[in-house]
Amino acid sequence: MLPDIENLLKLQVTDKEIRRLQDEIAEFPKRVAVIEQKLAGTKAQLEKAQASVKADEAARRKYDTAINDLRGKISKYRDQSLDVKTNEQYKALLHEIQFAEKEISANEDKILELMVNADARDKEVKAAQLELKAETAEIEKEKEEARQRTAEDEKLLAGERAKREQMRAGVDADLLRHYERVSKFRGSGISEVREHKCMACQVMLRPQTYNEIRSGQQVVICDSCQRILYFNAADELVDQIPGANRPRRHHPKIDASQAWYYRAEYSDHGEVFLCLSNASGQASRRVYDYHTGRLLGDILIREGNFRDAFPEDITGATRLNGGWPEAELDSWGAELPMVILDSLRSDLDLARHEAASGTHAKSAHAVPTEHVAS
Repeated sequence: MLPDIENLLKLQVTDKEIRRLQDEIAEFPKRVAVIEQKLAGTKAQLEKAQASVKADEAARRKYDTAINDLRGKISKYRDQSLDVKTNEQYKALLHEIQFAEKEISANEDKILELMVNADARDKEVKAAQLELKAETAEIEKEKEEARQRTAEDEKLLAGERAKREQMRAGVDADLLRHYERVSKFRGSGISEVREHKCMACQVMLRPQTYNEIRSGQQVVICDSCQRILYFNAADELVDQIPGANRPRRHHPKIDASQAWYYRAEYSDHGEVFLCLSNASGQASRRVYDYHTGRLLGDILIREGNFRDAFPEDITGATRLNGGWPEAELDSWGAELPMVILDSLRSDLDLARHEAASGTHAKSAHAVPTEHVAS
C-alpha cells in the first residue's frame, strides 16, 4: 500500500472523529434547551398556584369591602327610619336593610369558602416550590455535566485538529486536495475495494482497474463516486471465509407501509432503488438511480396498496431494509442523501451474501426477493 494511502486512511479516521466531536459540541445548546424545558411545566404549575392564591386574596378583599359598604348603608337606613313620616317609607327602608343583610351574609359565605380553600392553595404552592427547587438542582447538575462534556469535547477536538494538521503534511498536496473535496460532499474521501467493487458506492470495477488497485503501485480514483480507492488483502481474505465477521442481516417486515427494493434492470435506467409507500388509500413510487441516488422521473401515485398498484415493479426485485417518513423523503428533493444511499447499498450487499451463502433459508421471516405480488 502506498504511503500516501496509509496516511489518508489515518487522516480519514481523524476526520470522522473531528466531525463526531463537532456534531456533539453543536448539540450542546439543544441539550441545554431540552434540559431547561423540563422546568417549564413545574414553573407553570407554581405560577398557577401562586396566581390562584393572589386571586383568592383579591376576592376576599373585594368581599370585605362590599360588606363594609353594606353595613354603612344599613346604618344610614336605620338613621333615616327615625325620621320617616309614613308606614310605606318605613317599610321601604326596612326592605333595603333586609336586602343589605342578605348581601352581607352571601359575601361572608364566599369569604368562608375562600378561607377553607386557602389551606389547600398554600399546600399547592409549597409542594410546587419544593418540586421546583429539587428539579432546579437536578437540572443544574445535568447542565453542568453537559458543559463539562462539551469542554472535554472541545479539548479533544483541538487535539484531533492538531493531529490532522500533522497528518496532512504527510500526503501529496494534489491528492490531499482531491480527498478533502470529495470528503466535503460525500462524507468520506477514501474507500476500500473488495470483491471487485468500491465498498462506498458499490459500483463494480473493471478488471484492469481492480488489478491496478491490488498492485498498490499507483493511486486510483473511483469513476463513480470519485473516492480514492485502496485494497486490503487481509479484509479480502476474511471475505473468502464463509460467514466470517459478517453482521446478521435484519429482514424488513412484509406488511410495512413503506418498502425499498433493488432492481438490476429497470426500464432504460439499469440498476435502481425503488421506494414504494402507502398513505391515505394511495400508493406512491419513487425511482432512484443506483449509482448516483438521483430521482428518476416524477413520483407516481396510484390508488390502493403498493403491492396491488405496482406489482410489475416488485416482482423479482430484492427487498431491502429502509423506512423514512414521507416528510423526510420530500425533504431529500431530487437526490438521496449519501448516508441513505450507502445504507441501501450496504443492505443490498448483505442480502446478496445471504442469498449466495444460503443463510436466508434458515430464517422463517426472510424475504430477500419478492417473486409475486401479494
